Amino acid sequence: MELRETLERRRMRRAFTPCEIDPDLVSGLFVESLRAPTAGNSRGISWVTLLGNHEVARYFEAATDEAWRQSSPRYEGLRHAGAIGICVANPETYRERYAEPDKARSGLGASIEAWPVPYWIGDAGAASLAALLLIEDAGLAACFLGAFRNDQALRAELDLRAHEVIYGAVLLGLPSDDDHRSASLTRPGPSRADRVRRIAPRG
Repeated sequence: MELRETLERRRMRRAFTPCEIDPDLVSGLFVESLRAPTAGNSRGISWVTLLGNHEVARYFEAATDEAWRQSSPRYEGLRHAGAIGICVANPETYRERYAEPDKARSGLGASIEAWPVPYWIGDAGAASLAALLLIEDAGLAACFLGAFRNDQALRAELDLRAHEVIYGAVLLGLPSDDDHRSASLTRPGPSRADRVRRIAPRG
């Protein structure tokens, strides 16, 4: 599948059909996603993978709560994902890299707070998009879920190190016909073309 076609086909699928996915396929997809840009070749982005019903259930038990699972219309479809990759960034890896001699003049090696734009967030987004495209190219469905609930419980479940930050989760599996388009897709706003602009000419 050509890249342009893959990008056009890609969309968030929030309902999956129960299935088992080859662990080697899952691992390979997330390994390949790490070909995405990494500032200064810092390599501070990693994935924690969860496979099968039991491990997917562990994710939802840690990352959500019973009230959300009872009330969310999407939970039933999401919980049938065949695997999940948790995208993890380590800001300290970037700080250490930019403290090295060839990057020290940037001043970014002084502290995490010195970064006006955290490169690890950009790198995590690039790796997540790469994963979504690779999953689409493999003939599977995927979606991205943000990490904004029960951060500490999920960190404990994944046994993360002190400096690691959860960026979000990529769920993958076979698509279900019960999936519904997000209401956000009908939200009015500028087109893609409107969001690409040229700098004003001088003089």
